[in-house]
Amino acid sequence: MKKDLHPNYHMIKVVMTDGTEYMTRSTYGKEGDTLTLDIDASSHPAWTGGGAKLMDRGGRVSRFKNKFAGFV
Repeated sequence: MKKDLHPNYHMIKVVMTDGTEYMTRSTYGKEGDTLTLDIDASSHPAWTGGGAKLMDRGGRVSRFKNKFAGFV
């Protein structure tokens, strides 16, 4: 087996967008480095549900709803 095949796995500090911090093991940086997140599960719409709305471009959603209206 080759030497140094696997990356160094060590402890780092992760700082969330709200300022909370925790220690975890990672291959990021070197021992003791800090990873500051720009996006995390507490603030990103993908995890929080967000206020995203379905946009109907060219009536596609309307056509779909009409096509499958009596399906269920």
